[in-house]
Amino acid sequence: MNDAASRPVGPTDLYHVGIVTPDLEAGMVRFSQLLGIRWGPVFEVDTDVRTADGEVRTVTMRLSYSIDQPHLELVQEIEGTPWVCNPYSNLHHLGFWTGALEGRSAGLSSSVCPLEVCGAGDATGPRSFAYHRDPLGVRVELVDDAIRGGMESLWSGLAADG
Repeated sequence: MNDAASRPVGPTDLYHVGIVTPDLEAGMVRFSQLLGIRWGPVFEVDTDVRTADGEVRTVTMRLSYSIDQPHLELVQEIEGTPWVCNPYSNLHHLGFWTGALEGRSAGLSSSVCPLEVCGAGDATGPRSFAYHRDPLGVRVELVDDAIRGGMESLWSGLAADG
């Protein structure tokens, strides 16, 4: 996969780094003190997900994005899901925009980076997002371009208020 056209994602599509934390608010305070990070609101969202083996369930996600680029996403740990802390690193994923979620997800799956979990919809393909786990343990999150405008508007509005 040395040809850029054959890669499912590229470096210019990267927009955030996801970090799992056992305490969302404490993590936000710590990164603000340590790095001067400014945070947007905390979102609590019931999210339908589908695992690689086809199980569909609803998880309550608690998360916040940093306002300024490069964006950090802090995610509250959820036991029994892919969003758990581990003893090595809580760097959870690299998030990439894509205008072809289903096709790019299939491309990652075929390149030895299997699907771990994705947004569940009515169809069998991913909706809104898809996490793929690399053999090195780092996840690649593909995020549908359809939500990009809303997220960028949120960030720019919060930065202007900040």
